[in-house]
Amino acid sequence: MNAPSLEKLLSNQQNLERLIDNLKDGIIGHDLKRNIFYFNRKAEKITGYGRHEILNKDCHEAFGTPFCGKRCSFCGNTPALNDTVEYSTQIVSKSGETRDIELTATMMHDENGRNFGVLVAFQDVTELLNLRIRVGETVGFANIIGQDSTMISIFQQIRNVADYDFPVHISGETGTGKELVANAIHTESGRGGGPFVPINCGALPEGLIESELFGHVKGAFSGAIRDKKGRFELAHNGSVFLDEVADLPLALQVKFLRFIEEGVFFKVGGEKNISVDVRIISAANKNLQKEVKGNRFREDLYYRLNVIPIHIPPIRQRKTDIPLLINHFLSQLNKTESGIKKNRRSIRISEPALSLMMDYRWPGNVRELQNAICYAIVKCRRGIIRPDDLPLEFNKLKNDQAKYGLSKKLNSDIVNDAMVKSGGNKAKAARILRVGRSTLYRFLDEHPDLFQSNE
Repeated sequence: MNAPSLEKLLSNQQNLERLIDNLKDGIIGHDLKRNIFYFNRKAEKITGYGRHEILNKDCHEAFGTPFCGKRCSFCGNTPALNDTVEYSTQIVSKSGETRDIELTATMMHDENGRNFGVLVAFQDVTELLNLRIRVGETVGFANIIGQDSTMISIFQQIRNVADYDFPVHISGETGTGKELVANAIHTESGRGGGPFVPINCGALPEGLIESELFGHVKGAFSGAIRDKKGRFELAHNGSVFLDEVADLPLALQVKFLRFIEEGVFFKVGGEKNISVDVRIISAANKNLQKEVKGNRFREDLYYRLNVIPIHIPPIRQRKTDIPLLINHFLSQLNKTESGIKKNRRSIRISEPALSLMMDYRWPGNVRELQNAICYAIVKCRRGIIRPDDLPLEFNKLKNDQAKYGLSKKLNSDIVNDAMVKSGGNKAKAARILRVGRSTLYRFLDEHPDLFQSNE
């Protein structure tokens, strides 16, 4: 007796449903009006909702919010999805737990090629992401490079706060990557499909900053020849990042406070309330508490902004990340014709140059490091960055090394951190530190109580 063909098996609805029910991906199918007609077992497990709670309901109403977040292609009158789209987002399960998912949404067509619905396949990657961050398996997170324990903690903070709309205040020195962290919070949140609008408060002229933030109506002042939307209005359904927020004039801080509390504002010269839905993320390289004590920043505004504080350490306090950052910037430039001349060999850094960069204090932090790499690439020959190719700021370090011998680039903190990451494996720790094994062995011999290895 001949075995039934695959086509015949799949033509049977029960067989097809049984097959989809045993997939490792969650599957949701809905028509062009968002009415859900399919919801498999894995989707039940990931979301916590049973089929009886979901089927034949509007997708947005069934989950209390668009399942696909701000990137939903079915929020308008006409579906914005033409074929297939893939992205990561977060959902809230029935129990209230936030889950990270990766999904693929595909438009379905009938035999005549007409759209009739969408099929969403998704996987729960929450535990995988948590594990990768905990063990330092990844060299970065959301375009932020780092494996130092302080950066791992920041990555976890980003994931923890992303799905809540509470204001976040990011502190840190100039060049530490505050905007990258703000963007990561936005991207990892349900607002990731909405606009991310950065505003440098210190760079805006005081006479125009209110108009830039809140917009203006035609004729509000000389030169206002048309209505203009402000940055907050442009960020509707997304996030606003207020960098150097300490530089906001006191008079404007009052209006900003009212906006945070009520979610409404007036345009300059306008009489109509404007209501927008935005998340507020702020940053400053000044200490806001000191600004409050000096009567330069309103105390009530400080407490409104500093609901969730995140501090980014300078790279001199996470020196084990310096080789990672250097390799990242070199890799980026090696891949782009704008950074490296066409047909030129890839560029790498020598151990003596790396030693100097490990010893340097980096007052400009990651931004200065990136600039130093660009400078060195222009100067270097034969594809290798050597000490003489580094910027002039390194001359004193080079002279000191020549006078006193190579300065120690190892200290107890970074060695202990590397040994923890390597699980006590000295060879692996030496690779993390970018030093020879003999150098690390000598350091550990001189510090016998630093780390007890199982080797």
